[in-house]
Amino acid sequence: MKFFIDTANLEEIKEAHSLGILDGVTTNPSLMAKAGIKGRENILKHYKKIADIVPGDVSAEVISTDFDGMIKEAMELAEIAPNIVIKIPMIKEGLKAIKYLSDQGIKTNCTLVFSSGQALLAAKAGATYVSPFIGRLDDISSEGMQLIADIRLIYDNYAYETKILAASIRHPMHIIESARIGADVVTTPLKPLLSLLNHPLTDKGLAKFLEDYRKSQE
Repeated sequence: MKFFIDTANLEEIKEAHSLGILDGVTTNPSLMAKAGIKGRENILKHYKKIADIVPGDVSAEVISTDFDGMIKEAMELAEIAPNIVIKIPMIKEGLKAIKYLSDQGIKTNCTLVFSSGQALLAAKAGATYVSPFIGRLDDISSEGMQLIADIRLIYDNYAYETKILAASIRHPMHIIESARIGADVVTTPLKPLLSLLNHPLTDKGLAKFLEDYRKSQE
């Protein structure tokens, strides 16, 4: 399973990259705003900075909701770097855009997916990635992980090549469960990713080793 980091913060991306396990990055307008990136030109420059840090796929989101607008933005974004993936919302015009871009050989990430039906449409249109938002489903007392399982079954039934990118990760167990079910990718904020490092027995064992070593040097 691949690990993407869900942020526009360059320092967080660099930290995740330094661990040697980072495969890509996803962003959205909200994350750009949170990172203090404003204005279209600055956003495009920021995507270039991210793409220069990470050799893997970097999802850059369109903000238009009409077909022509999405295609215009997509072409502009695709010119930034070869590892840019165009993030398209799961709406009717978005589905058309995914099909068009797929036919042009441009990678896409269908975002804001909340049902297996939407995921099926995205795969039929040729999306490179589909992003089910599991945390947001959990927030409304639905089962986000069940959606991942349903999409995995459907894609396996028909050998769709679209990758399942588990998004809206809230905690480390979302990452573990996504791996158990068979998601191809998880995209997560830095905190849940770093939480995978932690276990009290690791801390206890390391403290004991260091203490024994100290005693042996006395």
